[in-house]
Amino acid sequence: MKKHHARQLILEIIQHSLKKDSLPSEHNEPMGDRFHACEEPMSLETGFSPAVFESHVRGFDEFGKRTISLPFLDSSINLTVYINEFWTSKQRAAHSLHEISYRACFKPQLPRFFIQRLTNPGDTVYDPFMGRGTTLLEAALLGRKPLGCDINPLSEILIRPRLNPSASADVMKRLQAIDLKKDVELREDLLVFYHPKTLRAIVNLRSYLMEKSSSSTLDDVDRWIRMVATNRLTGHSKGFLSVYTMPPNQAVSIVSQRRINQRRSQVPEERDLKTIVMRKTKSLLRDLDLEEAEVLRGVSGDVCIITGRCDRTPSISDQSVNLVVTSPPFLKVVDYQTDNWLRCWFNGIDASGIPIWQIGSPKQWQAKMTGVFGEMKRILVPGGFIAFEVGEVLNGKLLLENLVVPAAVSAGLKPVMVMLNDQVFTKTSNCWGVRNLAKGTNTNRIVLLYNP
Repeated sequence: MKKHHARQLILEIIQHSLKKDSLPSEHNEPMGDRFHACEEPMSLETGFSPAVFESHVRGFDEFGKRTISLPFLDSSINLTVYINEFWTSKQRAAHSLHEISYRACFKPQLPRFFIQRLTNPGDTVYDPFMGRGTTLLEAALLGRKPLGCDINPLSEILIRPRLNPSASADVMKRLQAIDLKKDVELREDLLVFYHPKTLRAIVNLRSYLMEKSSSSTLDDVDRWIRMVATNRLTGHSKGFLSVYTMPPNQAVSIVSQRRINQRRSQVPEERDLKTIVMRKTKSLLRDLDLEEAEVLRGVSGDVCIITGRCDRTPSISDQSVNLVVTSPPFLKVVDYQTDNWLRCWFNGIDASGIPIWQIGSPKQWQAKMTGVFGEMKRILVPGGFIAFEVGEVLNGKLLLENLVVPAAVSAGLKPVMVMLNDQVFTKTSNCWGVRNLAKGTNTNRIVLLYNP
């Protein structure tokens, strides 16, 4: 049988098995059906052995679908690939505190799946590419010790306040005390995004926060306001400070915004900064109950966030991490520097000076990941796991797990399995090299590794 015919047969088997019990649309979910972060964790106990976890994955049917088991496409690698819907993509299935936009971030349900099953309360959960901090926040909500690293200083600005949330009344009181109407010098080029009065308020808040930061008097409420304002700088609705532009996880250039304004015949309207910050504050806090707040307070003293390279983290002790859940930067798929230039300006960060990896070749990417795995091997406890989420690049021609597995093995880690979490089953074929859709996927691909 020819290779492409064999793959097509596999596709048909997978689609037939999974479609039989497909879930209703996420838009049909009752609004009251939300995740409670403090529910009893679903830990597998028994030392979290690879065999126990693999048995759990094989028999997983929480969403009414059977797990499909297939051999790894690279026959030289002896691994099993498990395909199922292991976590849901339904609306409001994750805590509202996660709702901070950032490019290329995974859903909170992904780290929760592994944290609940492979750690106990009080264990340390680490993300070396923490981005907006999804893994850290999910770990904290589940009573684990959050540990994170990112080369971009914005990451700490976005995650630390959500690990110790401020009360909305305190945020309102602080905002009322800040004079946002003072006459200040404005960046004229930013008027393509903002009404002059809105820009004046933004510049005044920026000056206030930078003065507090430089004098080491920035407190938790200030950090919360900074985080929310950073998230509200630009977007495509009236809930943001800017005129209509790209989604809030990326800022277009000034030249591009001029084109958008001309094409839409739009001019920036005045937006009230304090109202927008308070509205977003209440939205972020809407799911936070007293029990969850107490859990976050309980782990707040154990939070550790590093701004720097994750392949060199001397501040993390040997054998101190129980679980790693992360997603690395892919091959030049996301330009974090360009996307975050406006957020960096607001926070006084020189975006051009951030040495974010922009790796062009698979060989270079694999070499970088080998160094990262070597450092993770050092800090993982014996018996610890790594859930390494990867993606498809080069239009699906390159599956990064084919680079991840050899890199992990060379660092002394043991591959356990590859998991494909699939919510749009027509894309399963693309995961296996049979292209039927040009772009867009709800599939997560996770290489699970073990520190023997």
